[in-house]
Amino acid sequence: MKHAIPFYLSLLAFPLLSDALYAQDRQMPNVIFILADDIGYTDFGCYGATRIKTPAVDQLAAEGVRFTYAYAPASTSSPSRYALLTGEYAWRKNVGILPADAPLSIDPARMTLPGFLKKHGYRTGLVGKWHLGLGEKGTPVDFNEDIQAGPLAVGFDYAYYFPATNDRVPCVYIENTRVVGLESVDPITVSYRRKVGDDPTGHEHPELLKLKPHLGHDATIVNGISRIGWMAGGEKARWKDEEMAFVLLERAKAFVQEHAGEPFFLYYAPHNAHEPRVPSEAFRGKSAAGIYGDVIEEFDYCVGELVKTLKENNLYDNTLVVISSDNGPMIKEGYKDGALENMNGHDPYGGLRGQKYSLYEAGTRVPFIFSWPERIRKPFVQKECFTYLDMLSTFAGLLELPIAPEEANDSKDASDLFLKRDAGPYREYVMIQNNGGQIAIRKDNWKFIPATQNRGAELYDLDRDPSELHDLTNAYPEKVTQLQKYVERDYKKNVNKQTK
Repeated sequence: MKHAIPFYLSLLAFPLLSDALYAQDRQMPNVIFILADDIGYTDFGCYGATRIKTPAVDQLAAEGVRFTYAYAPASTSSPSRYALLTGEYAWRKNVGILPADAPLSIDPARMTLPGFLKKHGYRTGLVGKWHLGLGEKGTPVDFNEDIQAGPLAVGFDYAYYFPATNDRVPCVYIENTRVVGLESVDPITVSYRRKVGDDPTGHEHPELLKLKPHLGHDATIVNGISRIGWMAGGEKARWKDEEMAFVLLERAKAFVQEHAGEPFFLYYAPHNAHEPRVPSEAFRGKSAAGIYGDVIEEFDYCVGELVKTLKENNLYDNTLVVISSDNGPMIKEGYKDGALENMNGHDPYGGLRGQKYSLYEAGTRVPFIFSWPERIRKPFVQKECFTYLDMLSTFAGLLELPIAPEEANDSKDASDLFLKRDAGPYREYVMIQNNGGQIAIRKDNWKFIPATQNRGAELYDLDRDPSELHDLTNAYPEKVTQLQKYVERDYKKNVNKQTK
């Protein structure tokens, strides 16, 4: 004989049933990772900037989590982006700064961040800078044909991107697999070894330039700016630098709007503040820190517009937004744009030593902001060390999605740092690299740079010496020995395996 469930027990069960139905019907949180280009640790107001105004970024920080010891995986672009999207150290694959005609650096057979989220029902999109190679190894990419070996091969459903950096040819956008606006009667030719075509170069015709080169950057002129490398053809497909920020912003907004009814992951990678710095007319002369500040204020505007789009589509509360930079800044590198001469007291390094390309703090310590209004009800500052190499496992943890060890690659789950002010260390140490694959280790208050053929080891106490001015290798030999063991165990052993 079946017994009826007592009424009071059915009332107790009702909340559990409701929660289950709610969880089943509720849309998974959306994810947006915004990766700026060459923006420094103190370039945003929430990190101390006063001569550059960044209200949109500052507001996200004020309502979310601001990290004070977040590190880019590398001090240059391609290896940081590789590590973010794969959860693997870029030195394992010898990934350094890549030319636009380099083959695809990510193995399509391995798990990636977009591939993992796609596997769990997300629509995945890339808008902005790629810089991770295109095409098959041994076969130079043909920009006049479908480019299959690119973002769509490694987990993205949609991609609107430029191939490398905004100072390199070809100066075109690619949507999914085709160059945007390319005419078949005007095919593109690209070379990084010799001049192609009849386009004037900055070296030959400096009188045609609106922005003079500083070091190199004097090959084919596109939009009045000479670039790295030579390009012919594709005249109607070439971008205008002044419009670049808004072209990419509109594509990012469109992706959000088109997928508002389903969970999505957007990797939004603007070109600001990478050289050549050519802000739109609306932002030229706007900041109190010269053209360098102008392009950062333009970046902040784009962040604000994307947040506005989330709010207009009732997506803001349930969207995880991350803002960071691929590496530290270098104010004068390829062009004479007056940035260094017109900083007006602004310090993008925050008193830290080094810059882009460097293993010192200013090369890899970057702003890192996390917003998730539905979960972060009490904003806080996170002071534990973190590297966004770990976003693959961390997003899995935040979204409560299962991830196998072989899918995680080198990444580890740091989700507690994103949700709890008092979370402890999640790693033994943080490892960073430079463009050549040399590494440094950050553990507790210590920063260790192993010896190379050209220089001795270096050890710094970042609590007492944040600017890394006083090498303590002789004062603390036992600490050097301890940190060197990590190098031998986790780095040198792996590098040696690859070279055999």
